[in-house]
Amino acid sequence: MIRSQQISLLLQHKILLTLLVTLIAGLSQVKVVIADRPNIVMAFADDWGKYASAYGKLAPGGINDHVSTPNFDAVAEGGILFTRAFVSAPSCTPCRSSLLSGQHFWRCNRASILQGAIWDMSIPAYPLLLEESGYRIGHTYKVWSPGSPANAPHGGRPRAHNRHGSKFNQFSQSAMGNPDRDAGKQMLLQEVRDNIRSFLDADSDGKADGDQPFCYWFGPTNCHRKWIAGSGKELWGIDPNSLKGKLPPFLPDVPIVREDFADYLGEAQAFDAGLGVLVEELKRIGAYENTILVVSGDHGIPGITRGKCSLYDLGTQVPLAIRWPQGITTKGRVVNDFVSLPDLAPTFLELAGVTIPETMTAKSLAPILKSDASGQIDPQRDTIFTGRERHVARARTGNKPYPQRAIRTDQYLYIINFKPDRWPMGTGPGFGAENSAMPDYETCLLYTSPSPRDRG
Repeated sequence: MIRSQQISLLLQHKILLTLLVTLIAGLSQVKVVIADRPNIVMAFADDWGKYASAYGKLAPGGINDHVSTPNFDAVAEGGILFTRAFVSAPSCTPCRSSLLSGQHFWRCNRASILQGAIWDMSIPAYPLLLEESGYRIGHTYKVWSPGSPANAPHGGRPRAHNRHGSKFNQFSQSAMGNPDRDAGKQMLLQEVRDNIRSFLDADSDGKADGDQPFCYWFGPTNCHRKWIAGSGKELWGIDPNSLKGKLPPFLPDVPIVREDFADYLGEAQAFDAGLGVLVEELKRIGAYENTILVVSGDHGIPGITRGKCSLYDLGTQVPLAIRWPQGITTKGRVVNDFVSLPDLAPTFLELAGVTIPETMTAKSLAPILKSDASGQIDPQRDTIFTGRERHVARARTGNKPYPQRAIRTDQYLYIINFKPDRWPMGTGPGFGAENSAMPDYETCLLYTSPSPRDRG
């Protein structure tokens, strides 16, 4: 009897030991799966429209022939270059709300206005969902702001990595303030490197965990006005005269406008230099090949007719390149499908193995990334929808918006103004306000003065 009990206990111990070994093995497998999940890095420039030398190679003879973005081009050559990428709204906070939540800005309530924005924590945001699933998240410079809590959909201040400075956000101002221009540029790029390293080399406990995938956002704001007159030529060698005959036909092709555009292109090149630092740092830690790297901007050029805050292509179309060695096996593809930036949120979640919330109405780009085709891949991606409500609330009497929606197809752009009696950029002299009551238009200005850069 005693021997039978001993045998029974031994069998029970053996069974428990087997279960324990199985459990440990299972946990090890889970760890491997987590380690194999791709890192996700978003390089997102403020106010950067579709200006990159990669596009100049596709369509020579335009402005893109006069801007040099070798790092953006390298991402495209190692992955996919998208020719028809658009924002949901041509304004900072609305666009970013839609991108982070995977739905159009008009579904995000107060999270999608520029001034007085409040993030609704009930709205799923892809960085927070990735963090819940085991990713380490962080951001440098701007993600979702101004708003409250600051950068909430990407972990807020606890996930910020800016302690080495933010002078890169005023690139031309900072670099032109240094008598040694090259030294000034290198100091700013070192700031970028130090901020990036503060995230890549350490987690919240001060120690890096190589087995934990990460989701990182790099968001300089230097392409936002106001930049320094003459900086495009001084810092980057962009001759304003080379743009003669290349400006959009609705802009005055005069020296001051050409110089302003050249200075803007210089800021795009500064962002590209920062992107180069980001790539170097990913390679340094051996993460570049297991990273989905996305490079884009939040809307078009600021402060000009049909640009930022308008639903014309100049305001809504943006650059987009994606590199992902594990999933994009055919490199250097050019894709002409219509893509809305909110599509990135469900794309990231799908590729990370995270369930996509039903509220994310955008469509994952995963099938396009995994395809070997170029040109038009998904025949259903033949339309894009954009819209706007307001940019600077105080620009119009009573903080009223200028509500618009637009449909863009291969051949047509249809824009509807729901309140056409209101002036698009706000109440101003000659449009309902006295000359002394000029509001602050921030960047949503028309070229109505000899020096647009002096208008902010």
